[in-house]
Amino acid sequence: MSAPRSMPWPLVALFTAGYLAPYLLPTTVGRLDAGLPLSATQAGAIGSALLLSSATAGFLLAARVERIGARSLARLGLALAFLGYGGAALTGAVPAVVAGAVVGGFGSGTVTAVAATGIAGRPDPHRVTTAGLLGVSALAGALYLTIPHLGPGHGLPLAAIALTALAVWPLTGRLPAPAAPARAATVERATTVERATAAERGRLPHLRSGLLLAAVMPFWSLAQNSLWGVSGRIGLGQAHLSEVTVGAVFAVALGAGLVGVVGAGAVGPRLGHAAPIGGGTALIAGCVVVSASATDLPSFAGGEIAWNLLYPIVLSYVIGLAASLDPRGRWAVLVGSASSLGTAAGPLAGSLLSARSGFPVMGEVLAVGLLVVAVPLTVVATRSGRRPLPVVEVPLETPAVPSAQEAYDTAYEKTAYEAAYDTACNTVYANSYASTSAR
Repeated sequence: MSAPRSMPWPLVALFTAGYLAPYLLPTTVGRLDAGLPLSATQAGAIGSALLLSSATAGFLLAARVERIGARSLARLGLALAFLGYGGAALTGAVPAVVAGAVVGGFGSGTVTAVAATGIAGRPDPHRVTTAGLLGVSALAGALYLTIPHLGPGHGLPLAAIALTALAVWPLTGRLPAPAAPARAATVERATTVERATAAERGRLPHLRSGLLLAAVMPFWSLAQNSLWGVSGRIGLGQAHLSEVTVGAVFAVALGAGLVGVVGAGAVGPRLGHAAPIGGGTALIAGCVVVSASATDLPSFAGGEIAWNLLYPIVLSYVIGLAASLDPRGRWAVLVGSASSLGTAAGPLAGSLLSARSGFPVMGEVLAVGLLVVAVPLTVVATRSGRRPLPVVEVPLETPAVPSAQEAYDTAYEKTAYEAAYDTACNTVYANSYASTSAR
């Protein structure tokens, strides 16, 4: 009997600290609007700047964690998060708040890169990711229930993120240091061989389907995060709920999101890709309309909870679809990056739409956009479903023992696919999923 794998708690803690800022986005944006001389659009723009700064850090550092060292990068990210969010919480000057949000966002993205890279390298990334989601969801849910009782002001959610970064700092001592010179040289040689192999394999497969999928994903994510960025103001201003009640709804929605994650993993590819992606996106569009037009607790809670339940299910199938287009997982990574761009623009887009046309019209516009986007997504998924799977022929008469190089190539293909897919899953769930729905 094999011993159970131990949980890498430092990675789980970094996951929680890195993803807490987008989880608290609705209350952060709402309190910036209420507590500072800012319009709703300007508050949403600060939220978008925070997410964009976080995504930028992830893009810049994701491939450099091992070279720089997980410990050093994690400490840098936590320090930036503490100083940035903490500074923004302590000042009422708008330029300082903006600067603090951007610095803190970059810190969150740095911590996210360390966590995602470490989790992707684990033998059980799904298990660790689930633990991270449980951690950040529990903390965010507790904060949604607690912050309304602590008084008004824009600084409370920002201070909570800063203090979380400070609390996680002691655990960074258990993270690996920078790679040794010999190790770095070995990695560099392996990277050179990998690049040569990739060059020999030519361009990305299924170029049209992959480009279409990458082109529509920013709009899909933007629609989700546009609603999430203003959900707090919908509950407070339109549904006439107290901040305590809105926080409770978001806390329950966090649990619904976890149910969606577990459900998507349990169902797997049994339903194919087309029906879950196309039908699921259509159902999400309906939830967006219900939530954006809510005028009481049942409609607001029903729309938010149902939306957060469906979102991770559809997202998981989109990730699987992207991975199926390229066995080496390159399209999964590209689609995940495209999704992050839409995530960052969501709060500003939602604020602009709601300021000009009101929440109900904003919901209708977003729903129509989701239905339009569902068409190319379904087309790509249908084409993928018709594409025959690779067939492995096993010789029965004169089986030959594979050479060492052939065995290495086969093992490398599997490792490359799994590593790319795991990295894409962690990146998309961490950035897009964590910042667009109640995680």
